[in-house]
Amino acid sequence: MMRSLWTAASGMAAQQMNIDVTANNLANVNTTAFKKSRAEFEDLVYQNLKIAGTENLTGDRIPTGMQVGMGVRPLTVHKFFTQGDYQRTDNPLDLTIEGDGFFQVMANDELKYTRAGAFKLDQDGRIVTANGYPLQPEFNVPQDTVNIVVTEQGRLSCMDASGDELAGMDIPIFDFINPAGLKSTGRNLYVDTDASGPPVEGVPGENNFGTLAQGVLEMSNVELVEEMVNMIIGQRAYEINSKAIQTSDQMLQMANQLKR
Repeated sequence: MMRSLWTAASGMAAQQMNIDVTANNLANVNTTAFKKSRAEFEDLVYQNLKIAGTENLTGDRIPTGMQVGMGVRPLTVHKFFTQGDYQRTDNPLDLTIEGDGFFQVMANDELKYTRAGAFKLDQDGRIVTANGYPLQPEFNVPQDTVNIVVTEQGRLSCMDASGDELAGMDIPIFDFINPAGLKSTGRNLYVDTDASGPPVEGVPGENNFGTLAQGVLEMSNVELVEEMVNMIIGQRAYEINSKAIQTSDQMLQMANQLKR
């Protein structure tokens, strides 16, 4: 059997994953604080037909060998935590982290992390995500609050009609030595893993942590043109791999039709 059949098939499978990842990026182009992903690949094992450096019949060493690769396979899907664009909303509970860091929320009795700062108030006055997961530490906005102010350093103050502070809290943010190692759980949430390292708590604006901006949302960091180009490249690569299979099949057909 010709090696090229399986080699090209591995290329088609790899490009299929590439398109799957690109499609997910495009689907989330308007998702708050979504971080784009990129599929990465590696070549498979090689069959050594002639080893470089071996001696030939005259005792000289062969300068180059002869290796035939067996194709490609997906290696990882890398998530990029570059800053997304900003969208001004003027909603006092819309918060953006300008720089590194994540908000911590409690979701299904588990601490999770997010950069989507589109917070709301629930029926008890708690600050929660759109899915009802409370921001950590939990905080209840007093009933008489008429204005909420959040500083760049994360100080949240609830003000009454006369401008006096009724209650307040400090919003901490968290960072990881390797954010790309976080596990996405959907709903704009991540959980830490052995690869990401444990969360490190910090104060916004201190020790390389980002600052907070109120009334602003961080948008997706997906670049439409970049994704379109990547999709075209993936489509063409898929097509050319299918052509390699067709060519190999035609060569086999010609071999079968040989007559003495």
